[in-house]
Amino acid sequence: MSENGRKLFGTDGIRGVANQFPMTVELAMRLGRAVAERFRQTGRPGRIVIGKDTRLSGYMIETALVSGFTAVGMDVFLLGPMPTPAVAMLTRSLRADLGVMITASHNPFTDNGIKLFGPDSYKLSDEKEVEIEALMQDDSTGLLAAPENIGRATRIDSAC
Repeated sequence: MSENGRKLFGTDGIRGVANQFPMTVELAMRLGRAVAERFRQTGRPGRIVIGKDTRLSGYMIETALVSGFTAVGMDVFLLGPMPTPAVAMLTRSLRADLGVMITASHNPFTDNGIKLFGPDSYKLSDEKEVEIEALMQDDSTGLLAAPENIGRATRIDSAC
């Protein structure tokens, strides 16, 4: 565990070799449910935007995140491949509750990562990341939406 209490999150999100802990589909789906719980607003469906780079594993991670978000009733807007700053900007301009960028930046192509942006378009604080990790440890089956409240995923082809 790091000095700030985070086990999964590093200085720039969660990173690792794709399809190996922590960059597995199971963790991505659990992360989606926990993040949705932390950022859910009462009285309206939540809104998440997801962008990614062109790594092959990004499609796998994106699908798992979408499953986690929609299972708890969040609506997801898939932006496709784009630069990280564009996801941050679109999080704010689309009035999303959260932005997600799937990338490992300059790391080898075998790696990937998940970076989270708050509604203000800034990366999440250490405190929020600790809260999300704690929620990931809990049994999240109680968070699952009723069938009529499952979220929707929409691909936006003209985001940039």
